[in-house]
Amino acid sequence: MSGPQLASEIVIPPSPALPAHRELYYGGQWQRPRGGYAPTWNPATGGSLGDCAEANAEDVDAAVQAARAAFPAWSRMRPIERAARMRRVAGVLREHAGELAMLDAANCGSPVAEMVRDAMLAAAQFDFFAGLVTEIKGDTMPMGEGMVNMSVREPYGVVGRIVAYNHPLMFTAAKSAAPLAAGNTVVMKPPVQAPLSAYRWMELIDGILPPGVLNVVTGGTECGAALAAHPDVPFVSLIGSVGTGRAVARAGAERLKRITLELGGKNACIVYPDADLERASSGAVAGMNFTWSGQSCGSTSRLFVHESVHDEVVARVLEKILHYRPGMPTDPATTMGAIVSQAQLDKIMRYIDIGIGEGATLAYGGKRPRDPELARGFFVEPTVFTGVTAGMRIANEEIFGPVLSVLKWSDEETLFEQVNAVEYGLTGAVFTRDLAQAHRAAGRIQSGFVWVNHAGPHFLGASYGGYKQSGIGRDESIEELLSYTQGKNINIVY
Repeated sequence: MSGPQLASEIVIPPSPALPAHRELYYGGQWQRPRGGYAPTWNPATGGSLGDCAEANAEDVDAAVQAARAAFPAWSRMRPIERAARMRRVAGVLREHAGELAMLDAANCGSPVAEMVRDAMLAAAQFDFFAGLVTEIKGDTMPMGEGMVNMSVREPYGVVGRIVAYNHPLMFTAAKSAAPLAAGNTVVMKPPVQAPLSAYRWMELIDGILPPGVLNVVTGGTECGAALAAHPDVPFVSLIGSVGTGRAVARAGAERLKRITLELGGKNACIVYPDADLERASSGAVAGMNFTWSGQSCGSTSRLFVHESVHDEVVARVLEKILHYRPGMPTDPATTMGAIVSQAQLDKIMRYIDIGIGEGATLAYGGKRPRDPELARGFFVEPTVFTGVTAGMRIANEEIFGPVLSVLKWSDEETLFEQVNAVEYGLTGAVFTRDLAQAHRAAGRIQSGFVWVNHAGPHFLGASYGGYKQSGIGRDESIEELLSYTQGKNINIVY
């Protein structure tokens, strides 16, 4: 028997094969949108990839009603049968990882090799949550003879999930796994900027899940707002910006919905003077997620380096960053992709101008690449600012791009005041050889996820989520699965 397939073994097609359907998918069928169609783009070329369904409030209501109708049978299905169907979905994701990755590369701009890993991670999450269906357990409480008291966990009903553009397929697929495993039905809204892989995924898994169990609506603000506010959707989850998260929370508050949010980050990477400087500089670069142009809420975009090792760490960072060169996302050799849209590119370039205007030193990058092949796309070089101080905007505001700000520190108390001064609290990283110092620093950082002596990876089974304005709730773990259930107490007299 062969072992599990690795991302490196996936066959990547030479070009993207566009999906046959661009409509909405609900009730087990493709449906023409009442809201019409809107174009989607290739951010590496600026060219159109065709029109996609733009769901309006009526479309969202139709999808919700389909999910609502499917809920009773799905929630009563034996958990092991639900798990078996989910494992079939995981198999499809693995089998078609190459073509799905190529679609994402063309539509969101991240390199195809990285998007293959996304498809494999989505498959792993389907398998992971399928394996946990029998762990949705309750308790019993002794009440004396003639009485039994027990608690059970039950699904909410229809779950709405709205996801971001930096990992289109992975978020669309993986974030449906936990609510499905718990017995909910799902209405998923993929990113408006990159919906193509979601269409193709639904084409591939059509018929595995009962009609109405998993539904996909694509579109912009009206689509997302209608899903967040719908009276028949008791649970809404978002991966997105803080502003969008607040809007979802306001909509949910009207009906006291259950809300989970994974929002932005302005995350700190701290280098102590005793750190392994090679490991620290590698971690600082890896934590920035330059491969997908820094478009990650978990990126460690504030690098705090002790003054005694500052210059050496910066020199090593500038050397290692040379690995990341913008290139065509559909080329498997590309190490750094495109920005998802002209609007996001403009935002990043404004922040680079802001950093220069604030007096920071542009140590590397900060420009559009000169390669004529990339001239029509939305590319920017990996960028490093040194001489950054804690009061600068580039040290406080999320840029969501490949911009690393380096700050020098000497006093630990002042360091943690600055680390924790931002409104975000998603991730953090610490580099030190001193175990006690590592524990102390990890305890002082106000964030939900901390790496020590490395930065960047997630670990399936370890809860991921943020503090402060970086979100509510935890994903990628049994905690995520249980969050999609609500408790019921049953008292029986016999």
